[in-house]
Amino acid sequence: MPFNEHRAFYREASPLREKAKRAWAKEVTQDEENLIGALLAIFGHLLISISLNLQKYGHIRLAGSKDHRVYFKTKTWWCGLFLLFLGELGVFSAYAFAPLSLIVPLGAVSVIASSIIGIIFIKEKWKLKEFLRRYILSFIGCGLAVVGTYLLITFGPNNHEIMTGENITKHLVCWQFLLYMVVEIILFCLLLYFYKERKANYIVVILLLVALLGSVSSITVKAVAGMIAVSIRGNLQLGYPIFYIMFICMVATATFQATFLTQASQLYDASQVASIGYILSTTIAITAGATFYLDFTGEGALHICMFALGCLIAFVGVFLITRNKRKSILFEPYISMDAMPGMQNLHDNGTAVQPDLKASFSYGALENNDAISEIYAPATLPIVLEQHGSKGAPIPPYRIMEHSKEE
Repeated sequence: MPFNEHRAFYREASPLREKAKRAWAKEVTQDEENLIGALLAIFGHLLISISLNLQKYGHIRLAGSKDHRVYFKTKTWWCGLFLLFLGELGVFSAYAFAPLSLIVPLGAVSVIASSIIGIIFIKEKWKLKEFLRRYILSFIGCGLAVVGTYLLITFGPNNHEIMTGENITKHLVCWQFLLYMVVEIILFCLLLYFYKERKANYIVVILLLVALLGSVSSITVKAVAGMIAVSIRGNLQLGYPIFYIMFICMVATATFQATFLTQASQLYDASQVASIGYILSTTIAITAGATFYLDFTGEGALHICMFALGCLIAFVGVFLITRNKRKSILFEPYISMDAMPGMQNLHDNGTAVQPDLKASFSYGALENNDAISEIYAPATLPIVLEQHGSKGAPIPPYRIMEHSKEE
């Protein structure tokens, strides 16, 4: 081929090469942003886990000493609060770099860190065999959660969009998201009705309420963080009304989410709340991100399947970690009625005579029943008559004395 034809060929091919370079540079930039977001989320969850354990350690230390200071006057508690603020700031910043569907499952890092920190701070000395038998599930769970986290980061969605006010408004009124919100609102209202009116205090019901609120919270956090990041880069977005709508929704949903989560923690073991809550919240939040931000648009089937496999492995890991935790009872100042042979521990309607009121140290059957509901009233115990005299002698009936409140 003559030189002139070579030059003409390369001139024609140069736009294709430039286009390929730009596509490659864009892909590298998206991968870098995914990595930055994932590292920020991991760093934030590590700090949150350390801070919560540090504050708990400060409470335990204060309770076990003669120091009568209030907990928020100790340096340990304030150090934990500062680390908690940094951790939440790191997780919030992560939403500005990576897709929502990638950041949400990384909450498994917090469970892994809490498990490791809990083992490190054990005061008792264990033999190696006993230690492995007690914590083998935690080690297996940590390994699975690490593998799942690696798959999530590697096969996470690469759909990046500039979070401007126009783009968020466009997503807000698209039919997919509107349909999703109608289904979510109907489901939330039904669950709230059964929880409040029918007293369906099941852990799945409460944590589903938390997860549904958490999905909206994740969408709004992503929008607020993204618009702030775009504003910092020079394109001011704080003048759009959608920013303040998203901010108000973020604060409201996070507040109600914390309320329901507190109620679940009072009724059920913390390990159950952690595992079931993580699985439900992650699943619904990924669905919300895929619906609102279209995170998986353009992703291949293999890519999506590997991401789903990473989520599943992380779910199993978190379940094994929390499954190994035992519910600790610090103090019981009464004898359980189950330990008394022949003692009736159920009412005629099937409710417990001695209810577990969680926050109270009182003996269930000896409480002031005027201040609590009817289901906690003491049961009427059967009177067993014993014969001490001769077989033919009549037995005088017992006389049950009733005392008024004035006495």
